[in-house]
Amino acid sequence: MPQQQPVTLRQTLPLLSLLWFAGLYLRIPILVAPPLAPHIAADLALSQALTGALTTLPVLMLAVGAMPGSLGIARMGPRATLALAIVVMAIGSSLRSVAPEVGTLLAASAIMGLGIAIMQPALPALLNVWFQPAHLALGTAVYMNGMLMGEFIGAGITLPVLMPMLGDSWRVTVAAWSLPAFLVAAALFLPRAPASRPVARPAWVPDWHNPLTWKLGLLLGASGSMFFGTNAYLASLLDARGEAGALDQTLFWFNLAQVAASLVMLRTSRRWVGRRSLIVLMLVTAIVSLALFLLTRGPLSIAFAFVMSFTAGILLILVVALPPLLSHRDDTGRLAAGNFTIGYTLSFAVPMLGGVVADFSGAPVVALIVMVVYAALMVPVALKLELRMPASRNDA
Repeated sequence: MPQQQPVTLRQTLPLLSLLWFAGLYLRIPILVAPPLAPHIAADLALSQALTGALTTLPVLMLAVGAMPGSLGIARMGPRATLALAIVVMAIGSSLRSVAPEVGTLLAASAIMGLGIAIMQPALPALLNVWFQPAHLALGTAVYMNGMLMGEFIGAGITLPVLMPMLGDSWRVTVAAWSLPAFLVAAALFLPRAPASRPVARPAWVPDWHNPLTWKLGLLLGASGSMFFGTNAYLASLLDARGEAGALDQTLFWFNLAQVAASLVMLRTSRRWVGRRSLIVLMLVTAIVSLALFLLTRGPLSIAFAFVMSFTAGILLILVVALPPLLSHRDDTGRLAAGNFTIGYTLSFAVPMLGGVVADFSGAPVVALIVMVVYAALMVPVALKLELRMPASRNDA
């Protein structure tokens, strides 16, 4: 099979645009559920638990679906896998808009989450096909910017902007967010987007004996558990300390910080990615900031929440950018799949454990302390992280 040449600099901009839109759909379908949840619950008579499952079920699928993504990359190549995953995500998300009852709604949400989960390892694997090594960090920063913008856009403009324009129908609003994803999948096959081929040896199961698989996954779990866990327990924490009125403002700045982190990484990715010292610095700063958030009140507390989210966001991008840099092209998908499987399992399990401990103790603050402790235990992992590039890149 002839060698496929990576794209030139001239082709970079349209491909970066495709990556950004693909990144956008890593989060928008999930994050439109919380603002629409009251309308969906009223229409379908959902309990509190089932209403929460509209968001938590897709997040859980992010861990479950990573390994099928690796299999798809090995058998079909990363571009075809990414396009298929976007189509699966779009079908599942669109089916939510016509779900007649709760069972169908949850099944559609699970299908949507599976599609998003398969997208995750396909994106870093595709970077090694589309870009020269010098542009890998930029490509990661671009699609991660799309992902984090998707969090902010999906949660921020669904209710105040999009839904009123669509007759205040949650069903039409869900469809309006979902259907454009089919265009993104089709655009992946434009002539200027180079084809990606299946690998010569279809190894797809993550190498669980590779320490890098576990180290990167554990660090992803630290970033994810602090971000998702703080979001989950923020209302209970503020209410317990008499600051319930600050919830909207704190959530705004907390989630905006992730967007700010992605914008910073767009400018600095080529200099910052691959530096262990920065991974350690961001992890330690996030831990200290979360601890100070728990110890302070008022505007100072909000400032520490912003810093924690900002540094956790940079940590996320620094870690997600590593598989294309630290592995041969044929192994990038399964390394990323292993990272995401471990990372998102922990992002779900650590906050859940914190909630159980908080219920037992009766103090919501304990839930976040559990996340601080877990993240602190990951500092030695970051300090021992070896970031050696492969001696030769398997681009044949």
